[in-house]
Amino acid sequence: MDGCTAAQSVSGSPYELLFRALSLIPAAHYAAFLLALGLVFLYSFLEIHFLRDLVTGFRGDPVKLTYNASSEVYRSVASKCQVLRGRYLPTPWLSSPHLQTAFLSFFGNPPRFTYKRVLFYTSDGGTIALDWLLHSDVNRGDGDCLSSHTFLQKNDAAPIVIVIPGLTSDSTAPYVKHLVFKMARQGWNVVVSNHRGLGGVQITSDCFYNAGWTEDARRVIDHIHQEYPETPLYVVGTSIGANILVKYLGEDTVNVPIVGAAAICSPWDLAMCDRFFRRRFVQKLYDKVLTSGLVGYAKLHQTILSRLIDWDGLNKSRSVREFDHCATRILAKYETVDTFYRRSSAVNFVGNVAVPLLCISALDDPVCTRESIPWDECRMNPNIVLAATKHGGHLGYFEGIAAGTMWWVRAVSEFLEVLHSSPLKNTPRQVVGTCSTTTPLESKIDQGPYVNLMEDGTVTAAGDIQKDNHATAAAADTSNRGHTVEENGETIAEEEEASNDVVETKKMDPAVKENGETIAEEEETSNDVVETKKMDPAEDNPDEKKLNDLVSPMKGHITRLARHSKTFIWLLAYVAMVTTWPVVGSGLLLFLKKKFGSSFIPPILRK
Repeated sequence: MDGCTAAQSVSGSPYELLFRALSLIPAAHYAAFLLALGLVFLYSFLEIHFLRDLVTGFRGDPVKLTYNASSEVYRSVASKCQVLRGRYLPTPWLSSPHLQTAFLSFFGNPPRFTYKRVLFYTSDGGTIALDWLLHSDVNRGDGDCLSSHTFLQKNDAAPIVIVIPGLTSDSTAPYVKHLVFKMARQGWNVVVSNHRGLGGVQITSDCFYNAGWTEDARRVIDHIHQEYPETPLYVVGTSIGANILVKYLGEDTVNVPIVGAAAICSPWDLAMCDRFFRRRFVQKLYDKVLTSGLVGYAKLHQTILSRLIDWDGLNKSRSVREFDHCATRILAKYETVDTFYRRSSAVNFVGNVAVPLLCISALDDPVCTRESIPWDECRMNPNIVLAATKHGGHLGYFEGIAAGTMWWVRAVSEFLEVLHSSPLKNTPRQVVGTCSTTTPLESKIDQGPYVNLMEDGTVTAAGDIQKDNHATAAAADTSNRGHTVEENGETIAEEEEASNDVVETKKMDPAVKENGETIAEEEETSNDVVETKKMDPAEDNPDEKKLNDLVSPMKGHITRLARHSKTFIWLLAYVAMVTTWPVVGSGLLLFLKKKFGSSFIPPILRK
């Protein structure tokens, strides 16, 4: 009896027993478990690699250099740079791309100094703030501000570095100050070319900067070169500034008045980075932060922007793409956002760079995806050396226990220093790329007859149909097949040879009637239906006749494709029915056999 009583006391719902057991666990253990689970989630979410660095003894990862096998830039410059040929170890307590990027934005540990500002006025009425830091000021600790350009002597032999900041950044950004102070301490004169409307300067024209606007950089570089024609010029671009820099170098090729350049954390392909922002939750957060900065920049110049763009749509923007749709593409005169992204991406111009260029990108960059890095394009151009690091974040690259220095700043300063002292500085430039020297995919929307832009981005055509016919006829004359109309009404078909391909010549047999009407009969091929085309020279419209000659052969092909497509559509419908309802499909096949016979069933379905 005692055994039965014990069994009955233990018996009960298994869930009840489980809850009783769980209730016996102390609350402190639950708290420790939740804390550990949260730490694991944060470790994964923030992409922290501290444990990996700990296991490897905090040795860091080697820098991956991509260059052309015949690159003189690598042999004479990059191979002598100890920073590029070494390793990069992030600050241990910043072992995450997100921590690196966030620390740069909120703290950055920038050096303290005062710029000397000069206002540069463009030909279109724009104002650009040029902030200078001279090597002499760093040496003597001078912080006085001057309002003229006379502080830099014409005979100053020190080279000049021009810095192009990133999106919504100016000369006060921590990473800009790190670079400027480092180069000035090396004996260089540095000038930061702030974008229009940034650096505390108001917009004075209807022209604004964007990722593909290279005119301001071109004007500033040409201006400084004219002021100091004997001084070597170098340019460093960061983030969007790097995209602008590479695009400028590819556009002007050998005509740029600079010795060398460096592009840091460039987005390369704006369309791919746009898709990257919408891929993961953490990237969407960066998207919102960048959008907030862009909207804030726009509100600083509301008096001008409100009459040029969709201001109501801008206030509702929740992503960079929405901001670009309401503002950037309109100001830049692009018909769609994707068109703006494609034509403004630096990846289209990498092959035309004709000066020594160092490109630095982090594979864990949370803003500029690694998928957009043009590895092959950089490898094909001997003027480019691409340095890719496993970690670093976006413009972060903090190193040391106190995060007092930035790795990419040391790499750029050493690269420019070695380049300046190498004989490569005086080597004649040569374009070795195969890219077009003009702006790729040049827009024709604003040249008519495309005049109407719909809300969904669709561009509708409006214009003279006759003009379109003339344009199509002109394209036909330059195609592989051209038609020449003679005075006697005869039509001659000529085929051109292209790329050593064999081109078949189709003969047309014109039959001239008494009324002057010419009938061209094409030969029947593969049991195709022979189509008869009538052309009336009396109508005095040779362009329309040429169009008919081009369109008529296509009609037969389209008819045959439509006839075959119907069969394929029914076949696909049958396959879908069989895979979904096998019994119904088999019954339908038996019914068709009984009703129409086996000849009606396609050979592939016959048993």
